[in-house]
Amino acid sequence: MGTDRLADLERRMSVIEDERAIERMIARYGPLVDAGDAETVGELWAEDGTYEVEGWSMRSRADIVAMVRSPEHQGLIGGGCCHFLGPAVVTVDGDAAVAVCESALLVHRDGRFVVGRAGANLFRLRRIDGRWQITSRTTAALDGKPQSRQLLSDGASA
Repeated sequence: MGTDRLADLERRMSVIEDERAIERMIARYGPLVDAGDAETVGELWAEDGTYEVEGWSMRSRADIVAMVRSPEHQGLIGGGCCHFLGPAVVTVDGDAAVAVCESALLVHRDGRFVVGRAGANLFRLRRIDGRWQITSRTTAALDGKPQSRQLLSDGASA
């Protein structure tokens, strides 16, 4: 195998490993937030990472941790719920990446689960201190409005 071919293979393998690490990180969010593991959820974000969801604006890792610890979230998980994030489409560009996925929040009500929210999620990530961290996440309800469709398009086209 020639030097150029080996270098290309190593580069391609590195991208695949980065994509897989990001996919795994996004997939961890649901189980961690449903378990109420505030500190570990917070570690998914950069110190100054943001999360915008349904008019709730979180501006730091500490805000993410506080959201998981909040009475609203604790009540949600105490009553039974499932934050499910579907497979992510990830695009890596060096130490930056964009990912997009759809999500569903299933809530236990009257002995069954109902969809509490369906969302479009756009993540922006950076490799910081040797690991991928979320620098921003925007979630918009999949309610037919252009904003959510645009998030999906922006992420899938990156």
